[in-house]
Amino acid sequence: MIQIYKTEDGLIQQKDALSPGSWIALTNPTATEILEIANTYKIDPDDLRAPLDEEERSRIQTEDHYTLILVDVPTIEERNDKDWYVTIPMGIITTDEAIITVCLEDTTVLNAFMDGRVRDFHTYMKTRFILQILYKNASLYLQYLRVIDKKSGVIEEKLHKSTKNRELIELLELEKSLVYFTTSLRSNEMVLEKLMRNEKIKKYPEDTDLLEDVIIENKQAIEMANIYSGILSGTMDAFASVISNNLNIVMKFLATITIVMSIPTMVASFYGMNVNTEGMPFANSPYGFVIVLGFTLALTLIVAWIFSKKDLF
Repeated sequence: MIQIYKTEDGLIQQKDALSPGSWIALTNPTATEILEIANTYKIDPDDLRAPLDEEERSRIQTEDHYTLILVDVPTIEERNDKDWYVTIPMGIITTDEAIITVCLEDTTVLNAFMDGRVRDFHTYMKTRFILQILYKNASLYLQYLRVIDKKSGVIEEKLHKSTKNRELIELLELEKSLVYFTTSLRSNEMVLEKLMRNEKIKKYPEDTDLLEDVIIENKQAIEMANIYSGILSGTMDAFASVISNNLNIVMKFLATITIVMSIPTMVASFYGMNVNTEGMPFANSPYGFVIVLGFTLALTLIVAWIFSKKDLF
């Protein structure tokens, strides 16, 4: 899908035709759309296809007529009716006439620009636009990291009484998300360092503060991802032992119940044997059943009391 945007009178507007100073947003484009943009702006079609590969690494690539910037952006992936966090590549291509973004799916990073929710945003100010995208991307990482931290806290509360692996598997999914985030953020950091040294992309004095903010946000996201990953890894190891201990407690309780319930079963089995009842206690007494029942109940309660004192219940 091709969407064309242009800033006019300080407002972002969607256009139907290509024009200088436009922003062209390609979302999961078809082969025809890729060839159309490639021929119009003299771009290698392979560079337009690169962001559509989920395994593509972050990098900056400078050509004669354009510069390609590939970064990883966070996104939400739904699995088993739950939201998990992964990263996908996004390409930013700058030419003399336009700026082009390519991504496999709609992203929150670009939606903010499309909806006009970013201040001081102009499609013709390409360098500032690139930095604003990168800043929004780093901020989104921080936002998702806080959500992951809250999710892990909720799961930890469930784990205190859990005897199943479901919560541990959820923590494992969160840890995978943190691994994706950490790897992607470090790759993006390398892109930022190369962007500072890249002479093909013009840099203006008024954008210096924005570039510094992007670098700070990205470093903060890396530090948070490392901290949360370390905490989550230690938590998983600890709660694996907690689940095992909870299971042992349940098994101990069931074993105690089995022992206590075996007493009346054993007494009843003695009187249920197919032998002469002459030698059986209270066999000929009219109150024999009540006496045996009372004795069995008393013995059962005594054993249960002993077990409770030993904290086996």
